Amino acid sequence: MLTFLVRRVLAGLVLLYVLATAAFAMMSLTGTDAARNIAGTMATQDQVTAKTHELGLDRSWLSQYGDWLSHAVRGDFGTSWFSGDSVASSLQVKVPVSLSIVVTGLLLATVLSVVLGVAAAVRRGWLDRLVQLTAIAGYAVPSFLMALMLSATLAVELNWLPATGYVPLTTSADGWIRSITLPAISLAIGAIAATAQQVRGSVIDVLRQDFVRTLRSRGLSERRVLFRHVLRNAAPPALTVLSLQFIALVGGAVVIEKVFGLPGVGSAAVEATVNGDTPLVMGIVVYLVFIVVAVNLLVDVAYGWLNPKVRVR
Repeated sequence: MLTFLVRRVLAGLVLLYVLATAAFAMMSLTGTDAARNIAGTMATQDQVTAKTHELGLDRSWLSQYGDWLSHAVRGDFGTSWFSGDSVASSLQVKVPVSLSIVVTGLLLATVLSVVLGVAAAVRRGWLDRLVQLTAIAGYAVPSFLMALMLSATLAVELNWLPATGYVPLTTSADGWIRSITLPAISLAIGAIAATAQQVRGSVIDVLRQDFVRTLRSRGLSERRVLFRHVLRNAAPPALTVLSLQFIALVGGAVVIEKVFGLPGVGSAAVEATVNGDTPLVMGIVVYLVFIVVAVNLLVDVAYGWLNPKVRVR
């Protein structure tokens, strides 16, 4: 198992390097004139040229990339070209905002998809059909449309929750929960739809296995068979779907943060890309890829714990 984990960590580092290199290359191909954007439309050509030299944009691509990489491996992602703030300090503020809605949305998706999937697989009949129809409808509705609907009804009309803004957990626990509830629900609905279907199918497949009939013939209660044996064997495929949903939630957070006015990584990534703020974009890429790699590593560990047959020694 240790060898397997070491290989996955090394693969994650390679993935991080490849994606960072690709992101840096694509930023240089966008055609965005960062120096002009910073200097302003009224700046003279001499001023723009001076700003270009100050930012190092008049150097070759390899020189720029080598300079960034040499600092990045030491944890120094530079400063934002537009705000002048340290990229690392900016992300330390923005990353918790995005993770708040993504992790909360994933937890909601995990709990509700397991409940709905197991109920549909065990009860079958009209409940099964209802869960499947609800899952299809939830999967078909885009997250941004769901966000707008929830904001219009629960926030604007009923005034139950705030429509925009974010309250840090350190400031107010109640305010933090209220500010992330609607964004998290908007993100979770699509994940619930996809994962509930997977849980349902996996539980049905396990219930048809011979060992389940053997356990029942030995007098074990249905509850014990379901929660101790069936769910454990049905969990690995669902974990795979959840790991993919986590990546989808990170991507969906970009739009959701815009709808609810959250100062997260998604909003910062859009603005930085439009402005051509390469240091901030690269910092966001590294942070997000690292988080995704870490989550996938945890999923692999959980996969092996739940199903000993797939453990790698």
